[in-house]
Parts: sequence; C-alpha cells; structure tokens
Amino acid sequence: MASTHPVQVNILEVCQVTPSLNSLDPPTELSFPLSFFDILFLKVAPAERLFFYKLTEATPDYFNSVILPKLKLSLSHTLLRFLPVAGNLIWPAQSTKPIILYTPNDGVSLTIAQSNADFDHLSGTDICEITRSHPYVPQLPIITDSKTSVLALQITLFPNQGVSIGATVHHGVLDAKNVVMFIRAWAHVHKQFSENENADLITLPPELTPFLARTIIEDPDGIDMLYLNSWLGLNLPGLDTNIHRSLKPFKQAITDPYSKVRTLVRLSREDIKNLRERVLCQIEKLHLDTETRPMHLSSFVLAYAYVFVCVVKAKGLERDDKVVLGLTADCRARLGIPENYFGCCVMPFFVQIGLETVVQENGYLNVIERLSEIIVRINKGVLDGAKEKFAEFMTIRPGTLMVTVSGSPQFQIYKADFGWGVPRKVETPSIDKTGSISMQENADGRGGIEIGLVLLKHEMEIFNSLFVDGLILNQNQIVSGEH
Repeated sequence: MASTHPVQVNILEVCQVTPSLNSLDPPTELSFPLSFFDILFLKVAPAERLFFYKLTEATPDYFNSVILPKLKLSLSHTLLRFLPVAGNLIWPAQSTKPIILYTPNDGVSLTIAQSNADFDHLSGTDICEITRSHPYVPQLPIITDSKTSVLALQITLFPNQGVSIGATVHHGVLDAKNVVMFIRAWAHVHKQFSENENADLITLPPELTPFLARTIIEDPDGIDMLYLNSWLGLNLPGLDTNIHRSLKPFKQAITDPYSKVRTLVRLSREDIKNLRERVLCQIEKLHLDTETRPMHLSSFVLAYAYVFVCVVKAKGLERDDKVVLGLTADCRARLGIPENYFGCCVMPFFVQIGLETVVQENGYLNVIERLSEIIVRINKGVLDGAKEKFAEFMTIRPGTLMVTVSGSPQFQIYKADFGWGVPRKVETPSIDKTGSISMQENADGRGGIEIGLVLLKHEMEIFNSLFVDGLILNQNQIVSGEH
C-alpha cells in the first residue's frame, strides 16, 4: 500500500555533462542536417522515458560517493559516441532549415534529485495518479527561440529503495528507437567500467553503436521543405507563431491532470497465443477469404487491437463518433538504412474507423483488419503518400479519439542494465499529453507485451474490467472448444 506521507522531491544539483575529453580522438565542432523524417516531428511535444531500478544499498552517502560519480563519468564517455545529443538544435540565420550543431563544451543538462516517495508504489503496476511521475522527468531546456537542447536527463535517488533515470528528448531529432539505444549504450558503458578502468578500451556492440551519417537519407522531392513550410503555416493553440523560426515544441497541456490515472497492463505469451487462436476461429467461422483480406496477426497487432477496443469501450463515446488508429512505421529496413541509424526514421499512418465497427461483437476482428490494411500500405511503399502527411493529419476532426503507439516490443528496453539488474519498470510519461499508449516487451523476459495507458479514473475502472474479463472469457472459450 502506498505511503500517505507528503512526497518531497528536492533538486540537489543541475549540471552539464560534456563528452569526455580524456580520449585519443577529442570531439571537434560538428553539424548534422535534419532529414524530412526529423522535420515531420520538428514541433511535436518532447518524448519522455522513465526507468526505475531497485537498489536498496543506495544510501545518500553511497549514492553521492560511488553511484553518482560513476553515472556521470559513464555518461560523459557515452556522449562522446553520441555527439548529436550533446549538441543543440539551432536555426542559423543563413540556413533555410534547422540543423544540429555540436561545439566543444556543449553537453547534456543533468538534474540530480532526491525523493522520499514510496519507490515500490511508483515502480509497480498499480493504478496511480499521472502527476506522481512528473517530478522525475526533466524539462527540455529551450535556450532561445532558435536554439534548443536535444536531450535532458534526471537521476533521482530514493534512499535505501532505488534510483530512477528520466530522459526528455526533442522529437525533431530522435525517434523512440534512438532513445532506447542511447540509454542502453549508457548502461553498457557504465556496467563495463566495473571490468575495465581504461574507458577508451570500452566498446559498444554493433546494435548500440550509432550510425551518424544523416546524409544517407535521400530527399529528391524536397519533402523536408514541404514539411517545414507546413509547420510554419500552422496556426494552432500551443504553437509559437510570433517568431517565424521558432523551434519551441508544441505545448500540449494535460487536460484534467488530477483526474487521470496511469496503469501498466501485461499480456503474457500465452495471452497473445489465445488471442491469435480467437481471431483464427472467427475468421474460420465467418468464412473470410484471407487471400483478398489479409490478416496480420503479429503480437504487436493482436495486443494493440485488444487494448484499442477496451479503451474505446471504456470511453463511452457516441455511436456516430469516429476513432483513429495510428501506427508509426520504422523505415530503416524498408529503405535500406542501417538499423543503428541515429535520427528520426519513422513515418506515421492513420486510419479513421466508425465507433460501431469497434464496439460490435466482431469489433476486435474489425480493428485487426484495419490495422492489417495499414500494414499492407506500409509494406507496399512506406513513403507512398509522404508528401500528403500533414494534410492527412489535418483532416482529423479536433476532439476525435486518436490512439497511437509509443515504443515497440522490439526495442528491448529492459536490457538497459547499469549493473543493478534490469529496470523494475519503464514508463512513458509523455503519453499523459498525447493520448498514446506505450508498448514494450514484458519486464520478466519471458515474452509477452506491456502496455502503458492513461485514462480518467472511471474510464480506467471500466477498462480494467474489460481487459481482464476479456482474457478470462477468451481462455475459457478455448479450453471448452467454443469459438
């Protein structure tokens, strides 16, 4: 049970960590261009990740004398390999579009804090108010209208309980895969310090070694300027339109922050297997031709569709409403770009669907079919229609329920082990603003998927009932042979 004492989060230090200069190859000034993938997300609200690590030996003295110095040192050496995040996003007066610029002495803002909160409650899967996580993720420094940081970090000590690491990232520079790559690389370097005192001999595995050559992204049609001009032409609440070259991200206020709650639900490997069997039985029962109506039954689709249906039903919308499904496709493999490419390389896809189609008896199958149609479009040509992305998004009526996905089970986020064991929980606080759900592999490492979501309190009660009861009913039907 959560403690009832007032929670205090004290900021102990705010410093800047720069890339290590104790290297055979010290960093020099470097600039990195933005691709059309980056510019598509240029003013989207920053993305946030929050990692919780159980560490009962973390007394204040041990934290300050051992844990914190080692975290700072390993971060410094990691930044040397990830110079774009140590730099700033700027828009030079002579440039037609923004760039990332790293200059010597640039670095990442690091906040050190201490909290008396109940760590076990924060890092558990119980339903809790969304505001409880907010003190543990830092604000992204906006230096001037035309200069902003790429990354901000916060390390919070929960004495004799554990440590959290929060990251806030500019969405116009990095995608979710990059954020996980960086945190995992930092964890790898930190863990290797215990075995190798010579930091220059510490190497990163290929999947954590960033590919920084952004010129590999080709743009013969000038999509980058199309997106940039679309951003500059927007006049929406939350956007800074007074300054033409403003790089300030979109300000997304959280509506009813004290009425919303967060939870993390899990689908085991067995749950997903049962959901797949349920769909296959429905396909057989309805005599659907999967040649003309292909069904993509990956774990991701099955989990996303199941949660989507539960969320829509919990919302209690009007029957004539429409809702929006959204997928973000990783374009690396589809365009022959290295998997370790460090920069935005994703493309969003949306589809509107009638509420009645979701809540009817075969609603789950209907949602899977619509998601499968998106995947067919993606596989046919991930950049088909790329020029119209802004226009497509603007056709969505304000106030429409839109459920997109942040993260992926393929990122292996729970491999971010600093030497303290795997994270107890990883959270995505930025979904508080966006209405997205987060998705990642199960923490237990035995397959399955974790889904994080935010709803109003009464909606969450309905969602939980639908989510749990649906899995039980599904299991019982399979056991009994009913379809």
